[in-house]
Amino acid sequence: MSAVTLDPRGVRFTAGMTSAVLALGLVTGSWRVLAAQTVLFGMCAFVGMRLNPWGYLYRQTVQPRLAPIDPDEREDSAPVRFSQGVGFAFALMATIGYAAEWTALGIVANAFALVAALLNAVFGYCLGCQMYLLLRRVAPAGVSTSDTRSNPPKINEGVAR
Repeated sequence: MSAVTLDPRGVRFTAGMTSAVLALGLVTGSWRVLAAQTVLFGMCAFVGMRLNPWGYLYRQTVQPRLAPIDPDEREDSAPVRFSQGVGFAFALMATIGYAAEWTALGIVANAFALVAALLNAVFGYCLGCQMYLLLRRVAPAGVSTSDTRSNPPKINEGVAR
């Protein structure tokens, strides 16, 4: 488990807000809407979950009104960050599709991202998180699955002498 944990209610709230943005993108076919969501996915996946404005909104407005969550119920952030990366890939494809007037690509990629976000928001089922866990299970022996940002490998690690 990584050092950073998340309130699962916040993850679902964020997925709900993301669903609204992705639905707006699907209805309007606007590459600008998808570009904004792509930036949000990218910030969360590659920089950190604390940068998510929907998470900030949740922490400031919703979470204070809820009962405190038991520390054992908090979620590891690594699967959620991975799912943000998957969302980034689909949102980027949708942005490119809409911007290049490849409408079918835009619609399909947008719809896949929307379905995944809705599954998380409505049912608490995170497809990207499940992909992360599956990839961790099937990783070949010797392949590190640790987060190298918080535990960087040593320079000479794995070098034969």
